[in-house]
Amino acid sequence: MINFTIGPVQTDLETQKIGAEQIPYFRTPEFSSVMKENESLMCQMFDAPDNSRVVFMTGSGTASMEGGVMNFFTQNDKVLVVNGGSFGHRLVELCQIHEIPFTEIHLEYGQPLTQDILIQFENKGYTGMLLQLCETSTGILYDMQMVGDFCKRNGIFLFVDAVSGFLADNFSMKQMHVNAAITGSQKALSLPPSMSFTVLDSEAQKRCVANKVKSMYFNYADYLRNGERGQTPFTPAVATLLQLNDKLKRIAQNGGVKYINGVIKQRAEYFRAKIKHLPFKMFTPENATSNCVTALLPATEGVSAYRIFEIIKDEYGIWVCPNGGELAEKVFRVGHIGNITEKEIVQLIAAFDDLLKRKLI
Repeated sequence: MINFTIGPVQTDLETQKIGAEQIPYFRTPEFSSVMKENESLMCQMFDAPDNSRVVFMTGSGTASMEGGVMNFFTQNDKVLVVNGGSFGHRLVELCQIHEIPFTEIHLEYGQPLTQDILIQFENKGYTGMLLQLCETSTGILYDMQMVGDFCKRNGIFLFVDAVSGFLADNFSMKQMHVNAAITGSQKALSLPPSMSFTVLDSEAQKRCVANKVKSMYFNYADYLRNGERGQTPFTPAVATLLQLNDKLKRIAQNGGVKYINGVIKQRAEYFRAKIKHLPFKMFTPENATSNCVTALLPATEGVSAYRIFEIIKDEYGIWVCPNGGELAEKVFRVGHIGNITEKEIVQLIAAFDDLLKRKLI
C-alpha cells in the first residue's frame, strides 16, 4: 500500500530500523541526554523564544490540545476559538468541557480567516486565542502572521495547533508571536503515532505553574520539573522518542526546517499541477491552502468522495484520506507529508486517470 493520508504517514528506513530495536530502559543519564537534545532541537525548529521548553506527551495530538486548554486557561480567561473544521470544533468542545469562557469564530468549511473578521474582536478584553495553523479536515491554511500581530496588539495569549502544519508550512513562534504550539509524531515528522509535543515560551510556562491544574497525567508543571533532568513524569513512548532524536538531527544536518518546508511545498505544487485535467475542484482557495494536504471536491454530479477513497484503496492499493461528518461524501484529501516520492505521486495520478477512463469520477 502507498500512503497519501495525513497521518500516520510513510516512514523512512532509518526510522524503521530504530523501531525494530529492543526498547531500552529510560530512567538513565543516557536517555536524559537524548531528551535534553530533543528539547533543544524542537525549540530550534519551532523558532521558539529563548528559554522555551517542551512538554513530551505520550498521546495523540488531541492529548496536547486538551493539555494546553487545561494548563494555559482558567475560568478567569476569555478566549477566542477559530472553528473552521473538525479540529477547530474540537477546540470548541475542549473549552466547553473545561468551562473556559469563549467566543467562537465560526467559519464555513474552507473559508479563510481574514482581517475583516478579526477586527471585530479588537480591544474586547480577550485573554487567549486558539486555532490551527492549518485545519487538516479542509486543508485551509490560516494567516498566522496576521493572527499573531492581532494577538500581540491585544495582549492575547496565542495557542496554536500546528499538529499537521509543522514542517509543511512556514511557522515561527518568534515572528508570529505564538506563546505555545503543538505537533504530533505521526505527521510531517514521519514517526509512528504515540507522541505529541508542546513548545512553551516563558509566559506559557508561568501559566502552567500558576494555574495548578487538577490532573495527574496532564499537569504540565510536573512535566516541566521532570524535563529539567531530561525525563517525563510517566513512562513515555521510548522508541518514538529515540526515533524523534534521530529524525531531528537528520533534519538539522540536511538543510533544516526551511529545506523540509521547500520539499513539501514542491510536492504539493507538483501534485496540484498534475491533476488540473481531472474533474476535481480545490475545496479551499489555492492561495490559502496548506502544503501538507490538498482537499478535493469531485466536480461530477453524483460522485461520492468516500467512494473514491474506497476504490483507490481496494483496487489500486493506495490510501488517500477520507473525510468525516458532513464532508464525508463531498471531500477527500491527499497528503503531501511523509516519506513519499514523485514516482508514487505519478502512480496515484495514474489511478485517478484510470477512474476517469472508467467513468467513475
